[in-house]
Amino acid sequence: MSRLVLLVLTLWAKQVLSYTPMLPMDFSEINLPSEHLQYYFSAFPSAAQQCHIDDKCPYKMALNAQKYWGYTNNSGRYSTPECTGWGQEKRDNAEQFYREGDFGFIKQQLAELTQLCSPFTETGGSSLHCTDHLRYCTGSELMLNFTKLSSVEEPFRYNMSVLSDSGIGGYCEPLRDEFLERSDHVSALQSWGPELRYFTQLTKTPRELCDIVITKPTYLMKIDATFNMYHHFCDFFNLYASQHMNQHLGHNAFSTDVHMLIWETFDYRSPFRDTWEAFTDYPLWDLKTFRGRTVCFENVILPLLPRMVFGLYYNTPLTRGCRNSGLFHAFSKHILHRLKVPVYPRLPRKIRVTLLCRDTKYRRILNEDELFEAINENEAYQATRVVFNANIPFKQQLEISANTDVLVGIHGAGLTHLLFLPDWATVFELYNCEDHNCYSDLARLRGVNYITWRDKLMLFPDREIGNSGEADAKFKNYAFDVGVFKGLLKEAAGLVMNHTKFIAAGRKFEHEEL
Repeated sequence: MSRLVLLVLTLWAKQVLSYTPMLPMDFSEINLPSEHLQYYFSAFPSAAQQCHIDDKCPYKMALNAQKYWGYTNNSGRYSTPECTGWGQEKRDNAEQFYREGDFGFIKQQLAELTQLCSPFTETGGSSLHCTDHLRYCTGSELMLNFTKLSSVEEPFRYNMSVLSDSGIGGYCEPLRDEFLERSDHVSALQSWGPELRYFTQLTKTPRELCDIVITKPTYLMKIDATFNMYHHFCDFFNLYASQHMNQHLGHNAFSTDVHMLIWETFDYRSPFRDTWEAFTDYPLWDLKTFRGRTVCFENVILPLLPRMVFGLYYNTPLTRGCRNSGLFHAFSKHILHRLKVPVYPRLPRKIRVTLLCRDTKYRRILNEDELFEAINENEAYQATRVVFNANIPFKQQLEISANTDVLVGIHGAGLTHLLFLPDWATVFELYNCEDHNCYSDLARLRGVNYITWRDKLMLFPDREIGNSGEADAKFKNYAFDVGVFKGLLKEAAGLVMNHTKFIAAGRKFEHEEL
């Protein structure tokens, strides 16, 4: 056999051995809003290739545009923050805001990802990658030991000692200096430092040591207060942001074929429970699920947490004069789509005003009937009065807010519904109760307009004092001057009517009427 023939056969054999057949893709699992599909296929070219060659793929129209979320490629990115000012200063502020509370934050986290434990062999072993401060990590073939939980009788949450020495480990070589350098935010909801400080190099593969092996990707969830929408949606928002970090999962990054393990032993209860349907197809787990067992996870994700230092949602330092985070906008559309919340075509004949009332002891609107009557007096408004409590299923609450133009309410967690308002909407926080930035910043991040009460002489607190014994603004109820209320509501409605997307929706409606 000649050397040339031998060389050709050798090259052919290498190609055959290295060839990996492309597995068929279930396109129904993508389940993303239509406006997100182009970004999805640009992010995952292999999925785009399979769609291109598969005659049954329903997303052909989303394959050609090169649009990117903004953390892997700056061209055609999902959004650009809106900032006041001029010239270079305006552009610099926009980029700063983009890094603080938009997809630029994801880009920075991806740049920080470092391998902290490398597998012993190319074909086997464990791995662990984390960002700075251990705010996000992803690992493969890791062992978690929950045997000591058998002796813990009282339920717990926010516990930083769930794992102890040798409680977590992998068949890999940890970089001790890197672990120490990144373990500087050791707090229950700030980082995964409390858990990863116990990371151990195993002498055997985890599967030789485990009672149970979990093959589906699993998220470990340290969550905030589950009965408060503002707090709990910080969990859901950071979970969505973490899905964007999941480059290692490829086109399955947004899959619901994953498990959620809540890092506490309390039974999970929340009026917002339905939101988990956007992230998983399975019942939630908690630490009781694996009490007394040693568990191996083939693929585990430790997502971004709700109270990170300079994190997303809480503790987000926002550049003055800037608004409109594409990441928050995408989250809003993602949740509404996944939960199948109906968003009705905009009929521009009336401004839809929703008055959000409270059934709590404090921060109630004393002249609520007067204000609602004032809304109804104006024929330009379509008024709705609601109390978002357990009597209204959460998906129905979302349906109301997703079809509201002006959301009116006093300071409280219910105003978190501003996340799901239409892009042209205005949130009117009747009184911010001296918490000036909470919902104004959330409105800036979401990109909706915000106004609040200005003249404190024209709002009237009752004389009730809170249990603390201090006249705290959050522990009172208030009446509001009706004339001032009408003026501010008119201002809020004007912001809606002058919004370019509201005008475009009106034109679309008129065109369809013809």
